[in-house]
Amino acid sequence: MYAVIAFLAGLVLPRVESSLLPRLASGVEPAAAVAMYTSIGTGMIALTGIVFSLAFVMVQFSATAYSPRLVMWLARDQVMWHALGVFCATFLYSLAAIAWVNRKGAGEVPFFSGWLVIALLLASVGMFIALIQKLSLLQIARTLAFIADRGRDVIEETYPPLESAITTPRPDEIQPLPVSQTLRHAGRPQTIQALDAAALLAAASDAEGTVVVAASVGDTLVEGSPMLRVHGGKRAIDARALRSAFALGAERTFEQDPQYAIRLLVDIAIKALSPAVNDPTTAVQALDQLEDLLRRLGLRRLEIGATRAHDGTLRVVVPHPTWDDFLALAFDEIRYCGAGSVQVMRRMKALAADLVAALPPERHGALRAQQRRLDATIAKSFPAAEDQLEASVEDRQGLGAPRTQEGHGAEGGTADRGVNPLRRLDEDAMLS
Repeated sequence: MYAVIAFLAGLVLPRVESSLLPRLASGVEPAAAVAMYTSIGTGMIALTGIVFSLAFVMVQFSATAYSPRLVMWLARDQVMWHALGVFCATFLYSLAAIAWVNRKGAGEVPFFSGWLVIALLLASVGMFIALIQKLSLLQIARTLAFIADRGRDVIEETYPPLESAITTPRPDEIQPLPVSQTLRHAGRPQTIQALDAAALLAAASDAEGTVVVAASVGDTLVEGSPMLRVHGGKRAIDARALRSAFALGAERTFEQDPQYAIRLLVDIAIKALSPAVNDPTTAVQALDQLEDLLRRLGLRRLEIGATRAHDGTLRVVVPHPTWDDFLALAFDEIRYCGAGSVQVMRRMKALAADLVAALPPERHGALRAQQRRLDATIAKSFPAAEDQLEASVEDRQGLGAPRTQEGHGAEGGTADRGVNPLRRLDEDAMLS
């Protein structure tokens, strides 16, 4: 679009200017204008090649160091494509402007078309700065913060506060109803990026049935995969209307998918823990962001899969991850890959303890189970008693200021960050 508009502007704008404002000139000498336009055109195409070569190298680096899923995020970023468009438009229009310098020996340079080249040059500088700033997000700390920000946004939009009154569907509301219609996926594999619950509610109400979605947001559908089933419908629903309620694409997105943010953070953490990278500090930074997301999820009502009509009749059921599912996604792979890292084990111990202290009792059961698994992993991974004690300390920095048992208050804070009492034990006592 940028290239086409720049090409058309180079053909039309000088002609319109010469016919309507024949006496208006920029005052620049033709030779100077030709030199300036030539320099801008040749320099811009060289800048475009260099900048985007570096951008692609950085994208490839991020895919190798962090997660391949981040490549699609950067490829879809609007700044990247607007920068490429502005660079191409500046190059093409500067070449077109040369043709109108000293047209028919008039010794003049068109005013508007001449200054438009300068405006495009300034816009290119601005887009270059914006592009550099965007690429700086590939720094690990900013990458983790960006992913977590997207997760925080979707949690805020998707889940109501914990005190909200939500009724979950009873089994007798669905099971006795026969399946009157089944919608299956046709075509190449695609991922569910979002669901339009309002459209499904309208379709289910018209058919006087209950729509039960068979796949959740983030699932990949293959040929023949069931998308939804209609229970007890008195009339058939147009399959096109049902399909239009599903937003499908090649990749998962953050929209309606808080698990995707956790998935990316876990991917970065376990890649950092691989023997080829061996960077447990990055895993600890990822756990910092994961703790924040889990705290927010733990204070939200997660049972939002049921949508009812105005009369209270159950019309739509959509599967959503439970609290146990979120914890398993955030804990299990990092615990397995970081089993031999004292730093990761200590940070995970502090994470689980702080969640228990911060969240209501209804969330404690699954957290206690994760704590038991952490203890079992430490016992299995560190045969020596000293190493077990060292890895069992709660430490939010991993290897920083260990938390004492006395200082661990009800709010998960640390009143005393002195030496852990376990370290004061006699060596013979620990070995025995």
